[in-house]
This record gives sequence, structure tokens and C-alpha cells, in this order.
Amino acid sequence: MNKSGIGVLVIAVAGMIASCCAQADPAVKTVEGDEGRIAAYDPVPVIPMEDFFRNPEKTYYQLSPDGEHVSFLQPWNDRLNVHVRRVGDTTATRVTAATERDVMGYFWANNERIVFIQDKAGDENYHLYAVSIDGSSMKELTPFESTRVGIVDDLEENEEEMLIRMNKRDPRLFDVYRININTGEMKMIAENPGNIYSWRTDHDGNLRIAVTVQGLKTGFMHRKTEADTFEMVAEHDFRETLEPLFFTYDNRNLYVLSNLDRDKAAVYVFDLEKRELGQLVFEHSEVDVAGLIRSRKRKRITGAYYFTDRRHYHFLDDWRANLQAGLEARLPDKEVVVVSMSRDESKVLVRTYSDRSLGAYYYFVPETKELTKLADVSPWIDERMLATMDPVSYRSRDSLLIHGYLTLPVGVEPQNLPAVMMVHGGPIARDYWGYRSEAQFLANRGYAVFQVNFRGSNGYGKEFVQKGFKQWGRAMQDDITDGVDWLIAQGIADPTRIGIYGGSYGGYATLAGLTFTPDRYACGVDYVGPSNLLTFMNTIPPYWEQQREMMYEVVGDPEKDSALLAQVSPALHVDRIKAPLFIAQGANDPRVKKSEADQMVAALEKRGIDVPYMVKENEGHGFANEENRFDFYRAMEEFLGRHLGGRVERRSEGERMKPGG
Repeated sequence: MNKSGIGVLVIAVAGMIASCCAQADPAVKTVEGDEGRIAAYDPVPVIPMEDFFRNPEKTYYQLSPDGEHVSFLQPWNDRLNVHVRRVGDTTATRVTAATERDVMGYFWANNERIVFIQDKAGDENYHLYAVSIDGSSMKELTPFESTRVGIVDDLEENEEEMLIRMNKRDPRLFDVYRININTGEMKMIAENPGNIYSWRTDHDGNLRIAVTVQGLKTGFMHRKTEADTFEMVAEHDFRETLEPLFFTYDNRNLYVLSNLDRDKAAVYVFDLEKRELGQLVFEHSEVDVAGLIRSRKRKRITGAYYFTDRRHYHFLDDWRANLQAGLEARLPDKEVVVVSMSRDESKVLVRTYSDRSLGAYYYFVPETKELTKLADVSPWIDERMLATMDPVSYRSRDSLLIHGYLTLPVGVEPQNLPAVMMVHGGPIARDYWGYRSEAQFLANRGYAVFQVNFRGSNGYGKEFVQKGFKQWGRAMQDDITDGVDWLIAQGIADPTRIGIYGGSYGGYATLAGLTFTPDRYACGVDYVGPSNLLTFMNTIPPYWEQQREMMYEVVGDPEKDSALLAQVSPALHVDRIKAPLFIAQGANDPRVKKSEADQMVAALEKRGIDVPYMVKENEGHGFANEENRFDFYRAMEEFLGRHLGGRVERRSEGERMKPGG
């Protein structure tokens, strides 16, 4: 099975329990829950901050290849560690002992052994480990400093080995190694000549596709066997997509995601002999196709999925369509996702999602229709107390349709509220409908929370993405500002009590908002965001080096576009900032160096402004450790409460935010 990397990737898309109008008075709305109703204009209690940001009770369940065991992450000493139990048993065995950081991701290498990754203090130099399911025979497989590892293929038919990619030889490039998961013995099987970005194998585990990046060109090379030389099959401008997904089941051609000669990315079969797109598998008129669903047992594509307002499926297989329909009937009012199946497809792992909880995991046996609940991810959450996330849209000042999600506080009339613009990172990413801890936390504190997929966000076609090129602090920021104006025009937001918050690119957007539209915001929270695009572009990690020219084209070239980048770098224009600002940063961040936050703080302090600044020495690009998350969101809550007037949880004096973090 091909894997581009290990990690917990959860797209929280879900169904919701509907609201209804009270019969007696149409002006008074009620929210209906499983066990009663809460009057809409009767504010819910302040929920403890920790309930939103604590580690899940159990999460990231996986099935062993034979379906006889389940594994999951569960806290131990405040860190998420891998646990394993036999299906039907009530007790589990903890097989990892992480104490510094959560286990970042894991998977089953075979029925008896699990592979997982860890970094150190957020440096993102992931090391690979393996352990037996009884907790014995722990082995660090890649004990190399300043080296980052990823998975190319777990070789599911090979019980002893897997293929990994690693930048041990050259920090800029990833070579491919065959590694023994018991001993750590390895051998390089493909050396990166300098232009290969990633690799793909066929269904027999043979390394046959190399995705290339060269300047402003991207493409892929192919070889018929591992004894042959890679030959370029397709090359195109990076602004377009032709992404190999995986081989057809005869190992002759490829399924690809392509937007060549079209705006929305669709799935095709790519003919490797003719070197051209062939059969169209699935397309959607409004959005990019997100991916394919497949059956390895039956060797066929069973469906595709895509995101409009929420996640949707299009099935190409009756068995898979009936499985989905049956599960949704058994688990109503939730988004139902098949997480994985045993190799023989006789056992199925299922997860539900909602915009008001982290859902639950189930074990399902299709033959007997037996459905067993494994665990609630966050059983302490009372969905009746939480807000719905509603898809909305508006037109930008240049008439571009912008989609977003609005989360309004429960029990409060949605008029003249304090509001927070919550800006996603990437920026070539997007927000999705579903449970978002930050949105629910802020809504519980009384804020209207608006997440917008500004131009440059992905999923809406290549034209929408390209409209964001070299528009940091410009049209991309205008879309966010136009969202603020939309909130005000709807009567939802109090124009004097609007804040802006985001991480990574969202942190930059926070700084840009306070700098270039200083009258729009009453305060801002910057979480690991770049502040000076000139320095940011010159401090990227070495393994981003291949993409440097593309980044210059998307963001700006520090030499050719120096005036442009200087113009939109908040750190160079701090004299425009009027509103209070809170900054949080991980000391070991490899993507946005701590120096980005340092220079922003120094520039503000030079003006005599005391900016609260929280630095965590054992974190990187975001705070992974539970206690650090608690510190950050506690400080953020009090900061927003002071400047926007939202609710603040009562705490002892020792827990309150201290200047400087």
C-alpha cells in the first residue's frame, strides 16, 4: 500500500442535529438535543477550556491486516501512545512509552508489528520506530540526526521489509531505502538525482514512478521494471496538476488527478504507453475531486469523494455503496466514514463525525451486520451545549464567490456580537465543515467565529488558487476584510469588537490585518505566523529547496520582488498597528523560524508597546503537547476577553496569563 507519509489526517466532516422553531413564539428558537432542549437565548455555561483542547480519550483507531486486533492512541502520562487489544477483549496493551511528545503517527506493518514516528521538540525530523504488539522488541530504525523519514510503501505482502524515503545523504533530497522492520538493516534502492520530489510503487511494491520538480516545471517519470531507467512521461507548468495517485490493478497505467485543460481537478486513467490522459473516472462541476476509494481485495475503484459545503461520496461499486447506506442508516444524523478494512474486507473500522463532537469509532462485520461501538473520542463533550457550524458564502469586492463557515454562540441572539475571524494556514489549503475545537471554544465564550476560504485556498479549482499568487496582504487579505464587512452588514458582528486569529499563514493574515486594515480589528492573535516575507523566504527548511522557485512565483522573489514583499511585510510597518496583539511561537519551528516572531515583538517594543509573547521551548510549528495547548488557549481567552469582551473562565490567580507568556 502506497503511503506518502505517516500522520493523523482527520477531515472532520459530519452531520448535525437540526434546530427547530418553538411553536409558541417564532422569535424564540430552540436547539434540540438527544435529551431535551436548550432555549436559544439562554446562554449555555462556560465550558472549561481544557475540555476543548485536552487529548482525546481514544483516537486514531486502526485494524490489523487480519482484522483480529485494533490499535489506537490513548493518553499515558499526558502523551498519546499506541495501545493494542484483541477484538472482543476489554483490556489493551500499551506498546509505546512516549513521554516527551505524542506519538505523531503509526500503522500496522504486519499482524504482529507496528511502525510509528516521532520527532524531537517539534523539529519535524521524524525518526522511524517499530514495536511488537505485546510491547516487546522496540527498535529505532532510523537513528540519524537532522534526518527526516517518510513512508513510500509498507509492502503489505512483505512481512519483514518496507520502503522509506530519507534525506540522510543530502538534507535537500529524499532517497529511497528498503529497510528491515525488525533489525533496521537498510539498503538504498534509488538515489535522488536532484529533481525528484516523491516516489510511487506499483501494486507489487516495485518503485516505478518518480514525481519531479524542476524550476517552475513539475511532472513524473516512469520505468517498466526496477532494472530499467526512469524516463520522463509528462511535464507541465507547476500551476497545473497532473498528480499520480496509484497504478491500475494490472500495473500498466496510472490513476491520476488532473486539471490539465480544465479548471476543476478530476480523476483519469493515464495511459503510460501513449503518455496521455485516457478514461475519465470522475469529475465534479463545482470543486476539485479530493480522492478515490478502492478495494484491494477486489482490485477495483469503488468510489470517489469531494468537498463542497461538506464531504460527499460518488460510488462506482454496488457493494461499497450498500455498505455506506447501511452504516448511515444504523448511525443517523452523523457523517459516517469507513476508516479501513481488513485485507479480506470481512471486518470494517468505522468513524462518525459531527460539527459538535469528535465522534466515535465502531467495529462492523458486514456478513453478520454486527456493529460494535469501540469508543467515543471525546465523551466529556455534551453536544447540546455546542454550536452548529453553518456553510455561508459572500461576494468579494471584485465579485469573486467566497465560501466559508460561521459558528455562532448557543443561547445568544446573533446580533451585534463580538466576533473572531479565524484564518486557516497553508495558504493553499482550506477549511472544512466539522468539529473544530477552536471554533467551539470561542463560540462558547460568546464570539461569532467566521472561517473563510479566501482566494488561494485549494479545492475550488486552479483559477481560484492562482488568483492568490503574489497576493499575500493584498487580494487574499481583502477577501478576509470583505468577510468582516459581510458579518457587519448581516448585523451579526459589532464593528468595534472584531478580532482576527490564525496559525501559520493565518498568523501572517492576523499581522497583515492589524497592520494594513488597522481600523477593522480590536485585537489579534498570531500563532506561528511569518512577519517579514523577505526573511521568511530565506529561512525555509532544506527539504523545501526544490520548491523554492515555485514559492517565489506564488509568494514573491526576495530579490526580484523585494519591493512587493517589503510592502506587505507587517514587521516593516508596525507603526500602522493600533490594536493589541498577542504572539505565540514554538522555539524549534522549522517552517516559520522563531526569528519571525522575535523581530515583530522587537519592532513593537521599540515603539513602547508591550506585546504579550509566548514561546514554548519544546515546540515547533504549533503546540502539540497538551500542557502547552492549555497555556496558549488560556492566555488567548483572557486576551480576547479583555479586548473584545467575551466570556472568560474564572480561575485562580496563579493560572492567569502573565506578561510575556
